Amino acid sequence: MSDSPEQSSRDPRPLVAHVIHRLSVGGLENGLVNLINRLPESGWRHAIVCIEDYTDFSARIRRSDVRLFAMNRSSQGVRRMRWSLFRLFRSLRPDIVHTRNMSALDALLPAMLAGVRHRVHGEHGRDADDPNGENRKNILLRKLHRPLIGHYITVSRDLQRYLVDRIAVPPERITQIYNGVDTTRFSPAGPSLLPVAPEGFDVHGRMVIGTVGRMDPVKDQVSLLRAAARLLSAHPDWRSRLRVMIVGDGSLMNDLRVLAQSLGIGSLVWFPGATDRVADALRSLDVFVLPSLGEGISNTILESMATGLPIVATRVGGNPELVEEGRFGHLYPATDETRLAELLESYLADEQLRRTHGAAARDAALARFSLDAMMQGYSGVYRRCL
Repeated sequence: MSDSPEQSSRDPRPLVAHVIHRLSVGGLENGLVNLINRLPESGWRHAIVCIEDYTDFSARIRRSDVRLFAMNRSSQGVRRMRWSLFRLFRSLRPDIVHTRNMSALDALLPAMLAGVRHRVHGEHGRDADDPNGENRKNILLRKLHRPLIGHYITVSRDLQRYLVDRIAVPPERITQIYNGVDTTRFSPAGPSLLPVAPEGFDVHGRMVIGTVGRMDPVKDQVSLLRAAARLLSAHPDWRSRLRVMIVGDGSLMNDLRVLAQSLGIGSLVWFPGATDRVADALRSLDVFVLPSLGEGISNTILESMATGLPIVATRVGGNPELVEEGRFGHLYPATDETRLAELLESYLADEQLRRTHGAAARDAALARFSLDAMMQGYSGVYRRCL
């Protein structure tokens, strides 16, 4: 991989320049890497343009010809970054510029001025500071950029409705494509993280509930901890077996540790931190919980389904499109820790129900959310642009 803009003008394969905020661990970024790895190398070239920068997460890209560019907006400022983007697009001459989410909207005007005819924009989830999509400034910014976008892609029907209802995008300019999941990597069979858990965590008969995600207010791991404390208050005998695992890192890590201690469950909660062994982490769980205040299409729900876990998730964003209520999971109102505790209790008290719902979740992942289906969806949009 290279950050040089020079390219061979003789290469007939269309070039897609993907513009994202930052290439690091995350659901959107994981989906992009999966897409690049799955699209036929004989048919497409790719460049990744980061509004900020990129990390060693880029090592997950299996192709050696994918170029990476860091615009470093925070250090050089928006105006200089836009000028840099203009020059980059003039040099690269991409056939398609595909921006993703709010931060990447800054690349649309430079792309147009640089002569890029085909501009696609993807919406992959709610803004972290606006989980309900009601922020007037964000709505206005999206409306102002609407004339610069030829086609939209959303990862959920919920986001598709948002674009139509709030941004006034004509429905025919939107294609909805679900994220795909690697059902080979994420499967019930394989190692877990439990062998490296703290002493006293992996006990006989243990029941592990947990979640995976950045430690940010919108992910609301606080509700999970409070629900676990409620469970143990109702079932003191479960204290010897119930364990909580919260995987990820972020600004709230210390606050969550302090909260767990104040709730009297600190010794029962494990914070492994960020890890590239997400599949192993999920195989450590008996029930997966997603307590988020807002979501697009959650990759961790899809990965948990593929792992064969029952799902308990908030009724927000695209979650109801993934979780079939009563078949392999349950939905509850965001922040309702009482209802969350009740749903977890129903699973923890019934091992057979956990197994039945987990198997159904795996079947649904295999049938509805394959990486091949995702790849065909994106390549179809790209080909229609050209």
